[in-house]
Amino acid sequence: MELDLLFKNGILYTMEEEGKAVEALGIKDGKIVFAGCNQDADFYKSAETVDLAGQVVIPGMADSHMHLYAYCQNQTSVNLEQAKSMDEMLSLIKEKAEKTLPRNWIKGVNFDQTKFKENRFPTKKDLDQISTLHPIVIRRCCLHTIVANSMALQLAGVGQGYDGGPGGIVEFDEDGMPNGILREQSTKVFDEIIPDPLLDETEKRKILLEVLEDMSSKGITTIHTYAAKIWRYNEDINTYRELDKEGKMPVRVTVYLDELFSSEKLTKDQERDPHRLVQFGGYKLFTDGSLGSRSAALHEPYHDDPKNKGFVICSQEELNLKVLQAYEKGLQSAIHAIGDRALDITLTAIEETLRTTREKGMTEEEQSQRLPFRIIHVQMVNEELIERMKKLPLVLDIQPVFLGTDARWIEDRIGKERAKGAYAWKTLKDEGLIQTGGSDCPVESYDPIAGIFSAVARCDKNGQPAGGYGPHEKLTVYEAIELFTKNVHYATGQQKYLGTLEVGKFADLVVLDRDPFAMDEMSLKDIKVRQTYIAGKRVF
Repeated sequence: MELDLLFKNGILYTMEEEGKAVEALGIKDGKIVFAGCNQDADFYKSAETVDLAGQVVIPGMADSHMHLYAYCQNQTSVNLEQAKSMDEMLSLIKEKAEKTLPRNWIKGVNFDQTKFKENRFPTKKDLDQISTLHPIVIRRCCLHTIVANSMALQLAGVGQGYDGGPGGIVEFDEDGMPNGILREQSTKVFDEIIPDPLLDETEKRKILLEVLEDMSSKGITTIHTYAAKIWRYNEDINTYRELDKEGKMPVRVTVYLDELFSSEKLTKDQERDPHRLVQFGGYKLFTDGSLGSRSAALHEPYHDDPKNKGFVICSQEELNLKVLQAYEKGLQSAIHAIGDRALDITLTAIEETLRTTREKGMTEEEQSQRLPFRIIHVQMVNEELIERMKKLPLVLDIQPVFLGTDARWIEDRIGKERAKGAYAWKTLKDEGLIQTGGSDCPVESYDPIAGIFSAVARCDKNGQPAGGYGPHEKLTVYEAIELFTKNVHYATGQQKYLGTLEVGKFADLVVLDRDPFAMDEMSLKDIKVRQTYIAGKRVF
């Protein structure tokens, strides 16, 4: 057999088990057909041979939870990620306002008030300092809070006594007028009137391809991208399929929608096709908000806001019904749950769905053949919640990179005792729960190297807090790389085809500039990707 591509003289970590590596890898028709030593590789002829000269290879990396459409939208907005004070943030938006005609919308994204020296939310009064001739809205990095200036509030009809609707919060000044801060469901009033910059198909394709190519340069070979119609983050699978037909897709894409739809039935040949790059995933549901916005649903009040327990977006009865409906349609539910109360009602909905469908005649064997339920974020756990999770078919989609930001304020937000169960990755791993690595981009960077570093070091890129936050919850380098390689594919039932460098699997792999298993934890963040391959084709 003549190979299409042969790698030799490398350190290729297969990720089947810790420490297992081969020197050579052979690829034919997009799949791995040989994995072994250089001596055995000499028996193969190949159309192309790559001498790795001692370089390190790992399986292609993945992002298990992100919002690609949202990130593409954000490329047309003012990025406030680096602002460290109110003045810095206002200055960035003012620059945009000076170049924008009056009455045209100005959008800012990725602000984080916990990074400001003032450590407070901006309000309409702050944004009105920039301009009262432009409608201005800025969205917090968590996506769950918007701040608007007076003109934006007026155009949206948000005035005295405005009702934010079910699952929405609007804050008011002492005079009864809105102060510009809107949270959760109430933010959609702006999404309904602000023009979508990606409605131009040509512009959308241009931005999308630029972003996908950048992902490929960071070693990403698979993403799971989520629609969020509440914020008009739409995901049209046909756009990805058209790009795939044109041979322009450098990344595998699984699309999750936040509305019920008819699941696709793949043939065995389609499942086994390494060149099939685009597919549907499941059904996205929300149960609460975020810790950064104090809207995550907690059983007890916030430590730094004693009158606030956050709130539940989806009631227990409503969530039970939605999860059951999805299950009966053959759809996988992927449920956002950050606070302990949100996780509680999420587990109850899953438990009730399994119980109800068994009562209707589904056997445990039939249930075991279904895709696992996905719970997204899982930022607060305790012993009782862990015990319940262990009894359920689950995959937990975590975002290690969150901790670099959240470690500064997490104990202030929920108190030291509850913080012991926050970002408890090692505990969850040791209890046998499968965790996948993601970014929630545009909340954080989609660079998987940043996620791996965060899972191991549990600190920000400057090494703070020293020694890592809750160091007993650090993952090993192998466990961290598992999050972003093999584990992700358990979520979509593709572990037979993706995630490790084994014979028979799809040839998705990444060449690194150094060995992650042979360096100190702080150096992990500096790893660079040299080459990326998908189905044996070099895409970076």
